[in-house]
Amino acid sequence: MSSVSILTESLSWVQNGPCSLMAMNPVVRGDIVVADFLNSIGGYRHKTRRDILLDILDVDLDWHMHTISDGERRRVQLVMGLMGEWDVLLLDEVTVDLDVMVRDDLLRFLKSDSEERGATILYATHIFDGLNDFPTHVAHMRLGSFVTQPTRWPFVDMGTAGANTQLYTVALQWLREDRTFRQKLEKSGRKVRGARRDDNEIHEEKPDSQTGDTEARKDGRKREENCEE
Repeated sequence: MSSVSILTESLSWVQNGPCSLMAMNPVVRGDIVVADFLNSIGGYRHKTRRDILLDILDVDLDWHMHTISDGERRRVQLVMGLMGEWDVLLLDEVTVDLDVMVRDDLLRFLKSDSEERGATILYATHIFDGLNDFPTHVAHMRLGSFVTQPTRWPFVDMGTAGANTQLYTVALQWLREDRTFRQKLEKSGRKVRGARRDDNEIHEEKPDSQTGDTEARKDGRKREENCEE
């Protein structure tokens, strides 16, 4: 059976393999030693991969899950989510809290692992440092649809220029195109982002003449009463 793993920025994930566990599960923040925690979700069955990830992510097996920092807990959760083999891995900003060296080592592991096992990684990120050699294909999506279909990277149809193009440059160009597209939609009637250039109104909330309460205070009391009920 194929295994699909989804890891997000908050390190919550869905996985149909043996290491499935939501990151918000109380166990993740409970008084348990990292070694026991990983073994409790099958780490002993993936010892080789687990140990590689422990070294890459610089995790101490003697840490207690309830006393470590959020950043350290994220690294434990990455070990937890990646130690089982997967066929398709969906990553959404999972390296945002990693330092430069750990992030680079993890990306190298993921690239090598996917090549050796013929697995697929879909990686969504806004951090492009060190990513130029990571993807085999890149795609441009806008509002849920492909603007550019998954295309082999680097862009071979651009010749030498394509080979020398940086992923950051391509992404920046696409983002500017997306903003221009959105601004055209806004002119046609959709809500406009940013400052309102013609907004000169001063909004003032006057208190009730009898009680001295503003509408915000009245609403706050209503919410408190509802909670007490």
